[in-house]
Amino acid sequence: KSQTYKLCFAIGGAPKEVAASATAFFLQIYLLDIAQINAFQASMVLFIGKAWGAVTDPVVGFFITKSRWTKIGRLMPWMVGCTPFLVVSYFYLWFVPPFISGRFIWYLGFYCLYQTLITCFHVPYSALTMFLSTDQRERDSATAYRMTMEVLGTLVGAAIQGQIVASAHTLKHCPPHNMTAGYLGNSSVRLLQCRGSSRIASERIHRLSLIACYSILSHARVLIPRVSVSDPYAPRTEKQIPFYQGFILVMRHGPYLTLTAAFLFITVAIQLIQSNFVLFCTYAADLRDHFQNIVLTILLSAVISIPLWQWFLQRFGKKTAAFCGITWIMPFTMMLVFIPNVVVAYVVAVSSGLSVAASLLLPWSMLPDVVDDFRLANPYSKGHEAIFYSFYVFFTKFAAGISLGVSTLCLEFAGYDTGACKQPAPVVYTLKLLIGAAPVAFIVTGLMILLLYPISEDVRLRNKIETTLKPA
Repeated sequence: KSQTYKLCFAIGGAPKEVAASATAFFLQIYLLDIAQINAFQASMVLFIGKAWGAVTDPVVGFFITKSRWTKIGRLMPWMVGCTPFLVVSYFYLWFVPPFISGRFIWYLGFYCLYQTLITCFHVPYSALTMFLSTDQRERDSATAYRMTMEVLGTLVGAAIQGQIVASAHTLKHCPPHNMTAGYLGNSSVRLLQCRGSSRIASERIHRLSLIACYSILSHARVLIPRVSVSDPYAPRTEKQIPFYQGFILVMRHGPYLTLTAAFLFITVAIQLIQSNFVLFCTYAADLRDHFQNIVLTILLSAVISIPLWQWFLQRFGKKTAAFCGITWIMPFTMMLVFIPNVVVAYVVAVSSGLSVAASLLLPWSMLPDVVDDFRLANPYSKGHEAIFYSFYVFFTKFAAGISLGVSTLCLEFAGYDTGACKQPAPVVYTLKLLIGAAPVAFIVTGLMILLLYPISEDVRLRNKIETTLKPA
């Protein structure tokens, strides 16, 4: 029965990742080369949208803590209620409107709406982990189930959208017989080719949106009747302390701040690689015919390696697993920057998948341990799970938004030519920095902070025993 609950819980996260992978890998190149907005406007859409999504995380967390318990729990009504509106916002995010001058406002509005609604789903869904079981091993197992299904969702989204973008962008966008003329001076011919490519890509991406929307709705229906939630922690007779007092207590908890700061830098590094990888393959590595298969290789490697990391963290500890898993990506990304050929790209893809899996699994596996540590330190403070999860997402999402906006703005300053089949040398150099040196610097910073994380395996096991012996 517990395995069924964990599987149903994990399935609920898959369709969200179908949509998330499409936006993470392809929204930037979609805005630049298909929607035809300039690089500065694209950077504003990405930054403001991510920043807005970050701001909504603690707001949603606040309202969740104020929500009443229902027959399906306190978290489930949020996931059910936001899903239909999430479908609509995602659908129009990938729609190219017939007007040109107002496209920036169109995409900014729908991206902010999408970020708001995905927050209304993601915060309660991630906090649901704490209510599946009070046993650490069971929660770690549920997290592994969830990450496996989410990476599978990411794989499906990248597979479908990658093939669409590849066929529309590489085959239609830059015909071999016209590449030189188009780039050197025949701007009218290039513009007509880009517009034709935009229509083709828009129609295909719109069909993907319908698939993803249906997937979100159908998987939400699978999740609802099977996962029942109640508060298994602190006695119900205790009076819940105000939100602001709980927030102050959480923000003063050292292990939470250390874990959040460490994975903030690591998440920024992974986000930089993820969002600029397609542009790098297209313009800096001459791999435009292979990028969709390279992305699939990364994600397939991540799916396969999640059970490996789940075994590794149980055998050697979560902190050790974080260091081993995340450092793995650094030498291989630098290798791709200096040796940009097909064979190296696929080797890097397999190796990078290991680190992507670790960066996805470890923070969500370590965060419940931080919550347990907080409960033991503050035995009369309850109901703050949403604060932990919402502010963790807030900090990481806000930092990722800044990095995305700044990276796209760097391309604008470097002279990115919207719709061009070839980019100038400064743009190529900038893409190499965004894929290589910048992520490595962020990862090293994050790992140095993680050294200060105080919850070792001994502390975690001690907390587990004390939590089990704590009277309910």
